[in-house]
Amino acid sequence: MDRTSVSWSGYWPAAPTTFAADGSFDPALMRDLMNHYVDAGVGGVLINGSSGEWWSQSPEERREVARVACEAVAGRIPVVIGCTAFTAKEVIEHAQAARDCGADGVMSTPPPYAHPTQAEILNFYREIDAGIDLPLMVYNWPRGTAVEIELETAKKIADLDKVVAIKNSTGNWPVVVDYIEALADKVVIFASLINRRGIAVMRELGGDGYIDGGGMGAPFAVPFFKAFKEGRWDDARSYADKWWRLTSGLVNAGFNGHFGSPSSQLKAAMRMLDQPGGHVRAPLMPIESPETLKKIEDLLRVCGLLK
Repeated sequence: MDRTSVSWSGYWPAAPTTFAADGSFDPALMRDLMNHYVDAGVGGVLINGSSGEWWSQSPEERREVARVACEAVAGRIPVVIGCTAFTAKEVIEHAQAARDCGADGVMSTPPPYAHPTQAEILNFYREIDAGIDLPLMVYNWPRGTAVEIELETAKKIADLDKVVAIKNSTGNWPVVVDYIEALADKVVIFASLINRRGIAVMRELGGDGYIDGGGMGAPFAVPFFKAFKEGRWDDARSYADKWWRLTSGLVNAGFNGHFGSPSSQLKAAMRMLDQPGGHVRAPLMPIESPETLKKIEDLLRVCGLLK
């Protein structure tokens, strides 16, 4: 497999998991969320990624969330299931369940908490690659794993049979560019490209899309990638600037939230927009401060998402 094995591109939401106020999983709300994404015109959807709070779910719950999402999407857009775990064996088990529910691919970071070396990261992905039969998206996520997949390691990982894409969620912009320059002809690359620098990089070097927590930026990001593909550069810049105003108002370059935990502020904002995001699950806490909620509401108004 390689980048030609999949048709993954454009703007994808990393879906929140729709927990009810009591912390239980709400499958009906998850179906509503998947329909919302399809209606928004996104290129695909990621389930049980960082925004999906996978780490608060039991293995059985993770499989149920994946099953409900795949059934709700019903093949209308690609669905990739996050399978991150502490061992390759666990990742493979989640990947097998994702295959059984009809997913189009799976994704994993390096093992969290372990702080593996580059050699250990490569071996981790080699074990996963040998044990799965779905396309694999590699997730470089230093904020969540405390390690960066270095470029030379990424080159070797990209040569593995099942690896078709890299989600490069690093705050280190030179690493983003280096990955694209070295690997864009081999694997699909999702990275922080919805900005003027991203336009320049995609025009000269490549890059395919962005996977964004929650998908609130779809009104700007979906037409951004359409304008880019059609060569409408002024439109692309305008949409990029609008998306950047929203995103930079919520998170900083290191992916930390300005108003609380990223998932907590995301779900608060989605409720304001009447989007089916649900509630956070412990150990995360909802944002309840009226002053903080007002700041989020003001941002959504400034960005034109709230009247």
